[in-house]
Amino acid sequence: MKLIKYLMAALAVCTMALAQPAFAEDKGLIAISMPTKSSSRWIADGSNMVKVFKEKGYRTDLQYAEDDIPNQLAQIENMITKGAKVLVIAAIDGTTLSDALQKAADKGIKVIAYDRLIKNSKNVDYYATFDNFEVGVLQAGYIERALYLKTAKGPLNIELFGGSPDDNNAFFFYNGAMSVLKPYIDSGKLVVRSKQMGMDKVSTLRWDGAVAQSRMDNLLSAYYTQARVDAVLSPYDGLSIGILSSLKGVGYGKGGVAMPVVTGQDAEVPSVKSILAGEQTTTIFKDTRELAKVTAGMVDAVLGGKAPEINDTKTYNNGVKVVPSYLLKPVLVDKSNWHHILIDSGYYKESQIK
Repeated sequence: MKLIKYLMAALAVCTMALAQPAFAEDKGLIAISMPTKSSSRWIADGSNMVKVFKEKGYRTDLQYAEDDIPNQLAQIENMITKGAKVLVIAAIDGTTLSDALQKAADKGIKVIAYDRLIKNSKNVDYYATFDNFEVGVLQAGYIERALYLKTAKGPLNIELFGGSPDDNNAFFFYNGAMSVLKPYIDSGKLVVRSKQMGMDKVSTLRWDGAVAQSRMDNLLSAYYTQARVDAVLSPYDGLSIGILSSLKGVGYGKGGVAMPVVTGQDAEVPSVKSILAGEQTTTIFKDTRELAKVTAGMVDAVLGGKAPEINDTKTYNNGVKVVPSYLLKPVLVDKSNWHHILIDSGYYKESQIK
């Protein structure tokens, strides 16, 4: 009987062992440094990367610096000390990380710039992002179509907003948009009544919506008491919400006064709701799930001693080197396609929007 009991117990142990789920091997620590939680897109970026990396067998250390540059530097240095194999960094200020990245390189840690180019460092191995120039082209192209600029007589009034001057992407967004709009401005069909053009005049530090709202207030009171704003180029939804508040404050969107065309980027929930309400006109969707997959693929390749897939070797010069990059395509969203792009794809649930 003892032998039978022993055999049955052994069989039970074996059965339990076989029933246990198969865990992926521990392939090491991947450190992810994000700029802030103040934008929902960065929260989505972090969550998507943690999910993809864990599925591939990596441990992750995800940190948010809350737009505090010394805080991000301290977090990155701590990640290096913890023994991260790869640093994935969306920089607050792409010019401030050179010393930290040299420490990483000295320890053989690879660095992937995530959606924001890290400047002035030879120790940036790869860059995963979207086609940022194309973002601006899409925004301005929408303005061109909505105002019928190819056939309109004009003049029509536009004001320009740029992103944060310490974010390299902001210049690509602005330059992409101006590649479409500048010929109309030069011809007089589009008029910037404030004459504020160029990133030195239209940038918005830290992508702060309150700063954008204050600037729009000033523009309206100085230049538009007797004139109409027909369009506002806004590179990001967080700025657009502030701009819209300013416009609504002086009567746009009510009493038969139509809203101007107002662009945006990131398809954040408040802006999607605003589009459906007839306020913001359009936004640019960047699928962070796909960017997370591209980044994880880069990590896998780098740690496996292989060259990762890239599709751009010319565009992103960080001041020291051209950083090999993979660019994903941005997608324009408006009232006509929001459900297909954002809901049918599973990015949002309809209950989040309505």
